[in-house]
Amino acid sequence: MSVNRIKNLGFPLMNLVKLRGTPILQQLVLEEKLLRNSSENWCIINNGTNVPTIVMGMSGKPCELLELGSVIKDQIPVIKRFTGGGTVIVDKNTVFVSLICNKDDVPNVQPYPRSVMAWSGSLYSDVFNGISDFQLRENDYVFGDRKFGGNAQSITRNRWIHHTSFLWDYSEGNMSYLKLPSRVPQYRLERDHTDFVCRMKDYIERSVFIEKTINAVGTQFMLKEVNLNEIDDSYGEHLESTRLLTMNELKETLAKTTQIESISQVG
Repeated sequence: MSVNRIKNLGFPLMNLVKLRGTPILQQLVLEEKLLRNSSENWCIINNGTNVPTIVMGMSGKPCELLELGSVIKDQIPVIKRFTGGGTVIVDKNTVFVSLICNKDDVPNVQPYPRSVMAWSGSLYSDVFNGISDFQLRENDYVFGDRKFGGNAQSITRNRWIHHTSFLWDYSEGNMSYLKLPSRVPQYRLERDHTDFVCRMKDYIERSVFIEKTINAVGTQFMLKEVNLNEIDDSYGEHLESTRLLTMNELKETLAKTTQIESISQVG
């Protein structure tokens, strides 16, 4: 038995699920189920999603965050996830890393957003050690002052999830579907999306990032790889809050917004 294996025997167990191209809606539904109904720790890594998709936080409003006319015209799927946080558009060039933990298995982390963020920043500092100027800034992962990783969380009584979408690469055209939100990090200033974000591929190879992330998690947990088809329905049913918005919903929102703007202009 290796020294690392012996050392890991004192660590809590974490299930590792490695996915490739899994639809982001399927991933989010799975994560919500595991957070609410499982009692185990999970690390889920999804190397890209199959279709460009907009993902909003649970309190996000499409009329404020999306260019609805373009989204509807191009039939871009829009999801409301079960966690908070901002709005992103994800595709095959997004790498997703989700960590679902029992609070008692990470005793140095308090079940509050700031504490979980600080822990994650330390974890990814190991991943990006020696690579450019990595920082955790106002809940974002950045190189210098340019964002490449967006985070969201949900915290329950005994468990929490911290999940991140990493921009290994991105399409400038896709960014045009997003409005500049009214609340932005202070360090963003008034930069538009393309001046605010950067491509992770300019700093690290995709496969190297995934390997380093698994290794970093493995310094705090004993990892057990699990296939997606091994995760059965034994975790029971729950009321899903993650959902795909229908095009009719988006059209109705656009119509109401247009009507309100017209009345405002007349007034």
